[in-house]
Amino acid sequence: DRLATLVTRYRAEIAEPREHLALLRWQIAERHALDERTTMPGHVTTSAIVVSPDHASILLIDHKTIGRWLQPGGHYEPAASFSLSAAREAIEETAVHGLALHPWHRGTDIPFTIDSHDVPGKPARAEPDHAHHDLQYLFLADPSPPLIAQEDEVHAALWKPIAALAAIAPSAARRLSALAPA
Repeated sequence: DRLATLVTRYRAEIAEPREHLALLRWQIAERHALDERTTMPGHVTTSAIVVSPDHASILLIDHKTIGRWLQPGGHYEPAASFSLSAAREAIEETAVHGLALHPWHRGTDIPFTIDSHDVPGKPARAEPDHAHHDLQYLFLADPSPPLIAQEDEVHAALWKPIAALAAIAPSAARRLSALAPA
C-alpha cells in the first residue's frame, strides 16, 4: 500500500508525461511481492543520487557485476522509508559521510525519479531477464571526506562531474538541472 501511494503521488505530482510506469502499476494492482528480488517480471530497487551541495559533483560507483559507473543502489531491503533503503545502499557501497536527503523531497518519501528498466537475468541463479523498478532519491553530501568502496560489489567509488549523470540516469539529470544552485 505504501508503494502504491508513492507511485500514485509520483505520477500526479512529478512524473513527466511519458512516465506511465505501466508494468510497475500492473504489478502493484496484482499485489505482487515487489519487495522480494525473486518476484517476476520485476521488483523494487532503491538508489541514491548523491550530489555535492553546489551540485557540481555526483557520487558514482564502478559496479562489478554490471561493469559500468552508476549511482549507488541495490535491491530494496525493508526500512522505515524507501529513502532510508537508498541511503543505506549509498553508505554501504561508498562509506559516504554526512548523507542528507535533499530539500527537494520536502519531508516526503516520494522518489526524485522512478526508473523502471530491463536487466539481464543470471543463469547461475536460474534467474530470467526481468525489470528493476528503481526508486531514486536525491541526497546531499560533502565530497571532501574519503570514500571506501565496498569490495564485494564495487570496484571504486568516486565523485565525478555532474554531467556524468546524463548518461546514467537521464530523467534524474534533467530534473536535477532545474534545481542547480545559482
